[in-house]
Amino acid sequence: MTQTATATAPAPATAARPLRPIEAAAALGLSEGEWLTRHAPATLGVRVTRLGAPAGAILNALTPLGTVMALTRNPACVHEKDGVYDHVDIGPGMGLVVNHDIDLRLFMRHWASAYAVETPEADGGVRHSLQFFNRHGIAVHKIFARPVTDMDAWAALVKRFAADFETVSAEPKPYPASVRPDAEIDVAALRAGWAKLQDVHDFFGLLRKLKAHRQQALRLAGAPYARPVAKTAIRALLEDCAARAIPIMCFVGNEACIQIHSGPVHNVKVMGPWLNVLDKGFNLHLREDMIAAAYAVWKPQADAAVHSIELFADDGSLIAQFFGERKPGRPEIPAWAERVQAIASL
Repeated sequence: MTQTATATAPAPATAARPLRPIEAAAALGLSEGEWLTRHAPATLGVRVTRLGAPAGAILNALTPLGTVMALTRNPACVHEKDGVYDHVDIGPGMGLVVNHDIDLRLFMRHWASAYAVETPEADGGVRHSLQFFNRHGIAVHKIFARPVTDMDAWAALVKRFAADFETVSAEPKPYPASVRPDAEIDVAALRAGWAKLQDVHDFFGLLRKLKAHRQQALRLAGAPYARPVAKTAIRALLEDCAARAIPIMCFVGNEACIQIHSGPVHNVKVMGPWLNVLDKGFNLHLREDMIAAAYAVWKPQADAAVHSIELFADDGSLIAQFFGERKPGRPEIPAWAERVQAIASL
């Protein structure tokens, strides 16, 4: 028999902006998963159903829902994209969702629990979501219903995977692995290997071989491979791409999921510390004040080189990457390359 956590009473209304779940959880000293499964049902009227199947099985069952919104985030950036979960390929360790709208790279060992969530809204409606957490209770991916979503298919999916209710029990996060001292990195080998890259994906192998941290490698390699740029450069770049109709690729991720937008950006807005793209079907919310370092990066390939802008947090973690839109075997857009080169030369 399955059980669902439900609320006893909604929280009182307040004139202040309601806290986002991650903020509400932090205020109580909880992970977001703990807050959702232990606190939200009893205080906010949230209905939570545990989904007992492995995450891969749930992701493979999403196509009948039609258009939904995929959300992937890290502490400094939120990436939201509307589309259909089709062309899903989930293996024991890795997974892919590959189409123009929903484009994901999945690292399945970090997906620990899943819940269907019904959140009351101020207008009397209910917001439906599927939320996935790692073993530390951190949300790694979320899926939200849209007005065009097939809610009968949604209900059938929840019924199919519903399981006995369990709250999230978050394991303590381990200390991050220490970065090797610069003196232990073979910079000559780094630059030589970088010059011989045949595909941008080969860069990960180069870092593993040399046991170098990503930001450390960018800093040590230097020009022409990587050059530090102003932390504010991404705002001007996005505004320029919007004005000149330069389509981009935007990668945002965490340890479990990387989510990609490919296409133009139109409506770039700054709201306090947030740099936003507010387009139909694609929203990006980037905390500019959390960018500790930014680099213009050049990587050779067998067919054509690529240029990117990479943003890092103060702990060295990657916040986001921006490329000009391209396809395998096709060179990047010249206007993008010229814009990145111009930023790098400042």
